[in-house]
Amino acid sequence: MSLFDVLIRPIVTEQSTLLQERGKYVFQVQKSANKADVKAAVEKVFEVTVLDVNTMVIKGKSKRFGPRPVSRPNWKKAVVTLQAGDTIQLFEGA
Repeated sequence: MSLFDVLIRPIVTEQSTLLQERGKYVFQVQKSANKADVKAAVEKVFEVTVLDVNTMVIKGKSKRFGPRPVSRPNWKKAVVTLQAGDTIQLFEGA
């Protein structure tokens, strides 16, 4: 797996925006990626220094489509803590 394939997308929610003020950024990552993969990918892609990586697997929700129940897939989330002074520009003009 390439380092550029590890990160799927940034998670932009109200809570993740508040975490950005403390130097923490949230990403959806590949389920097979470990903490070392996530750290290497963020450092390579955004050219920052990563201090800590916390990962968690989010269980998929159960939904109903007409008469049959289905479940959404599980996915993995990573919270990356950066060194003081480093930032990631997620949006243009932000």
